[in-house]
Amino acid sequence: MDQDKRFMEQALKQAQQGLALGHGGPFGAVVVLQNQIIGEGWNQVVHLNDPTAHAEIQAIRNACQHQQNFHLAGAVLYTTCEPCPMCLSAAYWARIERLVYAANAEDAAVSGFDDNLIAVELCKPPEERLIPSRQIMRDASLQLFKAWQSSDQRTEY
Repeated sequence: MDQDKRFMEQALKQAQQGLALGHGGPFGAVVVLQNQIIGEGWNQVVHLNDPTAHAEIQAIRNACQHQQNFHLAGAVLYTTCEPCPMCLSAAYWARIERLVYAANAEDAAVSGFDDNLIAVELCKPPEERLIPSRQIMRDASLQLFKAWQSSDQRTEY
């Protein structure tokens, strides 16, 4: 698709901009809705001292602000690399309709961006993960869910 190539070129430009600024890894992304870019971003992990400031997250945040909506139904996410587990999860939460990527996870791993450990950890029960987990005060938290369920200010997502 020529459209896909055109928008991927924009994602690549985002990555190049981030690299030139020294903001983080070689990643860029754009979010497109109805053939218009509504969000863009590059990796800013180093610049912002924020491990969540991946290109896809930045582009999704930018698109949501543009749309004034946390759902991006019908949108396409173009990214210079196959998304990590966090970014893929964000795409699902945002209701991204389609994903187009250039490099794959193995390509990223060769350059030092290996997120396979995270993907494996997410499949384990909490008690078997490398980060120790402990569940406490469940009943108190469940009260918050009940309050949310009965709230007239609740917004479904």
